Amino acid sequence: MLHDSLPIAAIATAQGRGGIGVVRVSGKNLGALIPAVCRLAPGASLQPRHATYLDFVQADGTLIDRGIAIYFKAPHSYTGEDVLELQGHGGTVVLQMLLQRCLEAGKELGLRLAEPGEFTHRAFLNGKMDLAQAEAVADLIEASTEAAAKSASQSLSGAFSEKIHGLVERVIQLRMLVEATLDFPEEEIDFLEKSNARGQLQQIRADLTAVFDQAAQGALLREGINVVLAGQPNVGKSSLLNALAGADIAIVTPIAGTTRDKVTQTIQINGVPVNIIDTAGIREPSEATDEVERIGIERTWQAVENADVILHMLDATRGPTRGDEAIVDKLPGGAPVIRLWNKIDLSGHRPAIDRLSDSTHIYLSATDKVGLDLLRTELLRIAGWQQTAESVYLARERHLIALKAAREHLEVAAELAARNDEALDLFAEELRLAQERLNSITGEFTSDDLLGVIFSRFCIGK
Repeated sequence: MLHDSLPIAAIATAQGRGGIGVVRVSGKNLGALIPAVCRLAPGASLQPRHATYLDFVQADGTLIDRGIAIYFKAPHSYTGEDVLELQGHGGTVVLQMLLQRCLEAGKELGLRLAEPGEFTHRAFLNGKMDLAQAEAVADLIEASTEAAAKSASQSLSGAFSEKIHGLVERVIQLRMLVEATLDFPEEEIDFLEKSNARGQLQQIRADLTAVFDQAAQGALLREGINVVLAGQPNVGKSSLLNALAGADIAIVTPIAGTTRDKVTQTIQINGVPVNIIDTAGIREPSEATDEVERIGIERTWQAVENADVILHMLDATRGPTRGDEAIVDKLPGGAPVIRLWNKIDLSGHRPAIDRLSDSTHIYLSATDKVGLDLLRTELLRIAGWQQTAESVYLARERHLIALKAAREHLEVAAELAARNDEALDLFAEELRLAQERLNSITGEFTSDDLLGVIFSRFCIGK
């Protein structure tokens, strides 16, 4: 991504036809660009943050479109720079014409096409939002469920960042106490004992764990889980996919080997995206009817290798066969496996779930849609989803890694704190490292800022 300060322009709405389309321009001193593109009355100008209906014109004055222009004067804009938004009809050609006209009119200003995410990048650089909020913009756009969208909105509003800022502030307070003790060893004041530093650290660790748990839930909403249906031909994998999806996604016939390739469908379970992947029935390559089926079986094993959860489906009317046992022997050891005993409408079994020491067994009927709730509940349990009234933040993997690392540094700090004055310098260093990991989430705070805080809040020179 470029990091120059030249003005940028791009079509801000999705590709394709629509009722409305938006061309956005951001940069410094866009005043000269506006009258070149917008037909204004003599002596008139766009009033900041007011919608003005007018003509968008070419250099020779011919009409491109009629629409609404809104001018946002810096710093009161999305990017913190001057921003011009031109809202016209959402046709692909007319928007391209309008964008091209803006680039021509802004040539002397150095106006160029924006790169992906550059408007939000500038908003971050100009202090309009922190890094976690900037990431939440993309997460909100890409949210695949209502719960994910609500969580992304929470992060975009700054709720997640506020939690992180609060933790950082409290770690800074602890660092100040430790630094004061290290800098003034001759003073007969135990700053750490007087301020209950160990108690503060214990509370920070507890609160950090709570934030991590909420972020982990949000990450699940964002990423979802990949669930692979595996089993011999004709055990009912495609029927189960259709039953969970509530639609005829996969072809279902009595003919073995109907499914030749992966069929993927995303469903929601309590707002959590679950990517169900139906695969070709597994049997020995020598039993496959043709090369296409053999390739399908190979792809099945590839999908199984990348699964978060494996649903090994069996036919409850005949019990485990040698083919089923062969599949069990070849399943990878990483992902959890649920044994699904299908066709209980024919076998006489009741819908049930048995959690054994080495595996979980669920009895269901994909045809009659009996026992599906047991499967849904078990998938959420395995994924670690917990329904909670607390806010969930749509965190990313890097946020979880940073939070986990900060928690580990605080655990070491607690062990060092128990050694009293013997390891104060190491205690201070672990606090610094924990703060750095937390800062990486929002992209804020430096060592120079820490010095400023210490000198402004402590009467060091007294």
